[in-house]
Amino acid sequence: MCCHGDALVQRVCELYEQISSLESLKPSKDVNMLFTQLVLTCMPPSPIDVSKLCQGVQEIRSKLIRLCGEAEGLLENHFSTILGSYEHPLHHLTIFPYYSNYLKLSKLEFTILSQHFPHVPSKIAFVGSGPLPLTSIVLASNHLPTTSFHNYDIDPSANSKALGLVSSDPDLSKRMVFHTTDIMDVTNALKDYDVVFLAALVGMDKMEKLKIIDHLAKYMAPGATLMLRSAHGARAFLYPVIDPCDDLRGFEVLSVFHPADEVINSVVIARKYALPAQHSSPIDPQGLNAGSIILPNKCSEIEAFNLLLNHGNMMIEELAFEEQLS
Repeated sequence: MCCHGDALVQRVCELYEQISSLESLKPSKDVNMLFTQLVLTCMPPSPIDVSKLCQGVQEIRSKLIRLCGEAEGLLENHFSTILGSYEHPLHHLTIFPYYSNYLKLSKLEFTILSQHFPHVPSKIAFVGSGPLPLTSIVLASNHLPTTSFHNYDIDPSANSKALGLVSSDPDLSKRMVFHTTDIMDVTNALKDYDVVFLAALVGMDKMEKLKIIDHLAKYMAPGATLMLRSAHGARAFLYPVIDPCDDLRGFEVLSVFHPADEVINSVVIARKYALPAQHSSPIDPQGLNAGSIILPNKCSEIEAFNLLLNHGNMMIEELAFEEQLS
């Protein structure tokens, strides 16, 4: 079933077999060990393009992403429960084993956002915040002290736990709002947000992800910013990939950042077009759809350079776009 010529792919397939045979993905010695091995296998920069792997490995990757998502949810639920037992939960966030990664990812996302967003956002939506909304907490505490954060999750239990973490904090309890709803049911309210974050595991298969992005493109305010998390190289065995040239219909992609350190997720920043698209089909980067408005979305080249954020080497890809007007 595997592409036997590639040692990395073979190792990922072996770990998939072991992980998929576990009775439970709740945090335990075996679960922690196998997922640690998987992350360490996929973390080093790799030229692998998962879209070009054989069908058998493609199926394994899809299943593995769902297993990773389930395990991540259970891990966050576990630690949110522990943190909720403290009088001041936010004073103990360091007990979460990946807290330092969230600090680095949030600093990276704030830096990227600051480069492309002209002022401090007044309202941010985070879609898929979960029981341990660390991105919102870290951004609100460390980087955006006057911004309100509206956290969306479809799971009422997750929102209940998340609310319990911030309720004792006199500042965040006023600036953090939790909505229990499917984001596909949120329409006009999306126009209220300067920035929308879409969690990596919201929409774990391509069609589901595209459906959500199209919904955001329809209802977000013109000129609003969309921050998405993707994956690059072998890290695409852990998280879904967003193709900035094909998947962000209705948005102008500003930049794509691929970390090369222990921060796993790539970061994509895009801006909703100020001009409405006059067709519902995917925007044509070659300008072949007669009668359509051709917006600046052609991926002309990808230029790599380094960004120093005081947390290790960071590979960045800036997408340059050629503007075309019909």
